[in-house]
Amino acid sequence: MARSNTYLAPLSLIFLAGSIVMLFFVILSAVTNTSPLRQTYFLSADTSGITGARSVTQWAYFYICGEGNSDCSRTWPAPPLGWAWSGNPSNAPSELVGSHGGDTTSSYYFYMWRFGWVFYLIALVFSVLAFFAGFVACCGRLGSAIAGFGALVALFFHTIAVSLMTAVFVKMRNAFIANGRTASLGKYAFGFSWGSWAALLIATLLFCLGIRGGSSDTYGGGGRRWGRRQRSVRSRRSYDLNGRRVKEDYA
Repeated sequence: MARSNTYLAPLSLIFLAGSIVMLFFVILSAVTNTSPLRQTYFLSADTSGITGARSVTQWAYFYICGEGNSDCSRTWPAPPLGWAWSGNPSNAPSELVGSHGGDTTSSYYFYMWRFGWVFYLIALVFSVLAFFAGFVACCGRLGSAIAGFGALVALFFHTIAVSLMTAVFVKMRNAFIANGRTASLGKYAFGFSWGSWAALLIATLLFCLGIRGGSSDTYGGGGRRWGRRQRSVRSRRSYDLNGRRVKEDYA
């Protein structure tokens, strides 16, 4: 029987590679004006009339931009969501404004998004490590165990990241709508985020199945269980020697 790792490990790598690519699309959103980065953002909202804000604001991973991911702010790690407007703004949803980020962002949105932002990067790092370890998984069960552990850690942080992201931007959208403004979630950013999570989950499961791969092999038409000693079968042959019947044991 062929070892199952010969197809499980490559299949795991395909799903893991897809997860990493989609995660890069989210992290690099608004870096260029090419598709799909131009269409990738977490939330688009009408911010006209808010002090210091654009007429339409879109929140990406490193940037806060205008419509179509244009007129973006400078690159900043985990930018406070309230940097879309000035400090102590007028006409902004009160739920979003607070003392953080230069009096632009409430505590909830400041810390929830900051932790979610960091967990995206941690998930990416462990996903890449698991991807390279996945090549070793093609050679045996130990490689599958190493890659599976890395993918499992990545899945843990990825789950936290997309959960925090979803909670933050769904609540932001609802706050804008309650304030009488139009707002919509970015289908590309949400699709890539949850699609990446699903692909990573499948890759993790396949790596774990690879740990059990190759449990039996066939030698000379007879089955032998891996890890078990084959019971020795002794046969006896008898023949005459100088008129006496002699029995000889052989393995």
